[in-house]
Amino acid sequence: MPKTSCRLPLTSESTDVAPAKREEQARALCLRLLTARARTRAELETKLAGKGYPDEVTTQVLDRLAQVGLIDDRDFAEQWVRSRHTHAGKGKRALAAELRTKGVDREVIDEVLADVDAGAERQRAEQLVRDRLRRERLDDDDAEAKAVRRLVGMLARRGYSQSMALDVVKVAVAGERERRRV
Repeated sequence: MPKTSCRLPLTSESTDVAPAKREEQARALCLRLLTARARTRAELETKLAGKGYPDEVTTQVLDRLAQVGLIDDRDFAEQWVRSRHTHAGKGKRALAAELRTKGVDREVIDEVLADVDAGAERQRAEQLVRDRLRRERLDDDDAEAKAVRRLVGMLARRGYSQSMALDVVKVAVAGERERRRV
């Protein structure tokens, strides 16, 4: 016996329900993602595209979330910079790279990083070096050179400029050498 289809014919009402349901599903997904942590518009676009949502649904949902203030790339960038600079000790270059990978616009990145004071950045670098330097051996010239390379490398990986890193490390090593002599 041949199989018969139990599908109902498409009406104007049934075609309207599917996009509305897809939009609601996309909104629910975005809200779940935003509950875990703040995200950029680009991150949410990527997630929705990965789940197969059409571009028009994605745009509609993200525009609405931006209107009500749940998506704000500038606010995200400010929070990200404050947190990563304070807790992870990241420099401006590393912060800019992280924000670019998150999909934040270059203008927003430049504005947010302009708020990071060069003096505060240097103080954070000095603190990182001080914390690490106490564990380094400075017995002879070879050990000291090795410690300097390690510390400059650590600061460079965290996004501090080479010149600042070298200056901070040299001053800190000289101070630590003097402290150990006493």
